[in-house]
Amino acid sequence: MTASPEVQKAIEDVFTKLQGASDCTSLLKKHLTKDVVAKNKSKKTRLGATLLDVIQSGGENLDSGVGIYAPDAESYTLFSDLFNPVIEEYHNGFKATDTQPGMDLGEKNIGELADLDPEGKFIVSTRIRCGRSLQGYPFNPCLSETNYKMMETRMKEIFNTITDPELKGTYYPLTGMNDETKNKLIADHFLFKEGDRFLKAANANRYWPTGRGIFHNEKKTFLVWVNEEDHLRIISMQNGGNVGEVLKRLITGLNLVAAKAPFARHPRLGWLTFCPTNLGTTVRASVHIKLPKISAKDDFKKICSDMKLQIRGIHGEHSESKEGIYDISNKQRLGLTEYQAVRQMYDGVKKLIELEKAAS
Repeated sequence: MTASPEVQKAIEDVFTKLQGASDCTSLLKKHLTKDVVAKNKSKKTRLGATLLDVIQSGGENLDSGVGIYAPDAESYTLFSDLFNPVIEEYHNGFKATDTQPGMDLGEKNIGELADLDPEGKFIVSTRIRCGRSLQGYPFNPCLSETNYKMMETRMKEIFNTITDPELKGTYYPLTGMNDETKNKLIADHFLFKEGDRFLKAANANRYWPTGRGIFHNEKKTFLVWVNEEDHLRIISMQNGGNVGEVLKRLITGLNLVAAKAPFARHPRLGWLTFCPTNLGTTVRASVHIKLPKISAKDDFKKICSDMKLQIRGIHGEHSESKEGIYDISNKQRLGLTEYQAVRQMYDGVKKLIELEKAAS
């Protein structure tokens, strides 16, 4: 299968636009070379995805940090000329010859994760999430309306079988959701919105809100997003800094779902996701934390970066911080185990608290 002349021309146009954009610093611009375009512009995956599907978000949003998405699992292999160097740069030198280690969620290590902030002075809340893609389905740009509905039906069946008193709860489909439910989910910060301009340009919002929904347990500490950016986002969270409790709940919930729904895994890249920044473990372990003193210092970002931590405002990616409260997480997802990813956040935040206590 070959991409149409129109698609090939559109790919060349994106390349030209990126080269002419002097203020664009995305990894897409850096690694989409003339040679990569020439070798890949005519290729098409079995599901019909082209290089244009991979690059169109970064071509439209010149302020992207990365700028590429995988329309299906095969894209990571077929368009590896572009994905591999982007993945290597983003994921701390994970080379094309490297392989993601086998899964280790850290069941045996939970006792090592003592409460980071037992007095409750710094950490507002702790959250660990992972992304999963259901085997046999493409990612957003290639999903049909029927695919979305079938995946949602399958997940509802799984949610209905959960009997664990800590995890059982209710599924709320976005389709036909009434205002009362919507407002309740917004108040809890559980409701996800239609994808932002980066996802929209990647064709991730089609058939919205069909097949999308939210499951959460009665205590509001275990959450599954269905068909947001990835097929599944599985989330464990609670107030305070007890990372061990949060991880234990995530492991229990993830294992419940995994027992009934096989996930897509790549032999080299680990668990597959729509965005290459989440590949591998897919784990994002984070805290909302008050650091008014050290966050005001010029080298705060460098301190975090040196410990492989990512800083965001408390309303997620592309948002600003409020009152010195930051969302701090592990940056690395690939080339380490799930437990090591959690540890990266844990050890880094422990150090930040020490620095905050010592700051005058």
